[in-house]
Amino acid sequence: MGVFVIDGGIPLKGSVRISGAKNAILPSLAACLLTEGKNVLKDVPDLEDVHTMCDLLTSLGADIDFRPQEKEITIDTTNITVHTATYDLVNTMRASFLVMGPLLARKGMAKVSLPGGCAIGSRPVDLHLKGFSSLGATINTGHGYVEAKVKDKLSGARIYLDFPSVGATENILMAAVLAKGQTTIENAATEPEIIDLATMLVSMGANVSGAGTDTIRVIGTDKLYPVEHSIIPDRIEAGTYMIAAAMTGGDVFLENVMPDHLKPVTAKLREAGVEISEELTSIHIRNSRHLKAVDIKTHPHPGFPTDMQAQMTSFLCHAEGTSMIVETIFENRFMHVSELKRMGARIKIDGRTAIIEGGVPFMGAQVRATDLRAGAALILAGLCAKDRTEISDIYHIDRGYEKMEEKLRALGARIKRT
Repeated sequence: MGVFVIDGGIPLKGSVRISGAKNAILPSLAACLLTEGKNVLKDVPDLEDVHTMCDLLTSLGADIDFRPQEKEITIDTTNITVHTATYDLVNTMRASFLVMGPLLARKGMAKVSLPGGCAIGSRPVDLHLKGFSSLGATINTGHGYVEAKVKDKLSGARIYLDFPSVGATENILMAAVLAKGQTTIENAATEPEIIDLATMLVSMGANVSGAGTDTIRVIGTDKLYPVEHSIIPDRIEAGTYMIAAAMTGGDVFLENVMPDHLKPVTAKLREAGVEISEELTSIHIRNSRHLKAVDIKTHPHPGFPTDMQAQMTSFLCHAEGTSMIVETIFENRFMHVSELKRMGARIKIDGRTAIIEGGVPFMGAQVRATDLRAGAALILAGLCAKDRTEISDIYHIDRGYEKMEEKLRALGARIKRT
């Protein structure tokens, strides 16, 4: 699986280009199932999750041409002959469940294994199934699979989500674009990745309005057409490199970013004393040596993203003073804390709250990435730790960060994969 070996203490300097968003490319790949023909996706990150989704689409009958050096994928979905997404592929990545909506809309049936992914808490698919049922599908579960069928076509409906789930919003949206009549999704997720998916669907010929607000309206159409679509920059990767620059006292330019997507992270870093300047598509993090404690509470967008919580935990261990983080999204997303403690962190957990005593230097240690963002948090700690840090189970990190060690080395970090 490999191990990251980091010798910390080097301020990061230079520029880094942010890759296309992991959480945008995966639903975009699933959306290709709605059309017959060749879709082209651009600015595609070379991630393990992308390869997994491509393998899944191939198993359904798609013809995939992934060109990582060109950051492009061509997906020919003309001959989708299979409607079952098997356990061996879906179990490794939760986003695989996103093929259910498009398959149901186009083929009238879909059978998908219950999803896997990072073990950060309970993430049921109940809201997805509630939406499909409202659109007229018959749902059956058993033997680890969910099966949905519709006799003719899905029919538009008014759907209220009990929680603004990103995955459920995306899956229901993709199912609704080929349904008869109008669908209204209320209490919808508002993340930038939702807007990106809606933009792609509209380019295909779908009638979608309200993406980015809590109410999305869809008027179904009979047919959608292949498109070329560019993926938005990854706001979580960008936030991670912002923190890396700040923690190491560096001077780093982030290129290919959308600053508006990073407002909650930028606001908290500025509150902590980080010097940040923004341009249209870039962000500059300057030498930040006097960092202070702040309190954070994760929320659905536009609140502070749960996907940045672990990285901010590392950051606040490095800042002076006592901080508090409240995790409201996932009940088991402090798995990185025990590993950070191995590096000298002083953190107390009380339910969904972490109390962090900052200003204690990290010490190198052997640690393990328990999930994707936890792995990033350990890399951040290792970058400013005394002595050597060795991080195992780095396959989690490869799921969501493109060539992370290469990008960090280009900024001067001493990190290698063994």
